[in-house]
Amino acid sequence: MFKKEVDVNADRFDTKINEIIDTSQNVDVLVDHKTKVQYLIVSQRGIGGGVGVTVLVDKDGKPLLAE
Repeated sequence: MFKKEVDVNADRFDTKINEIIDTSQNVDVLVDHKTKVQYLIVSQRGIGGGVGVTVLVDKDGKPLLAE
């Protein structure tokens, strides 16, 4: 009754850039292959670390699309 069909596609997202900066933060750029939209992900390592995700946009506020 409450089952929801989910489109599980492991190849939809791909990490294009993976950097670890001096502050123990991991910075990734993730690309959605379906929409071509790029996302910036910053995560803090260790106990109590958090994660932030945002869409990368151009100067007009439109999402940056991968080539």
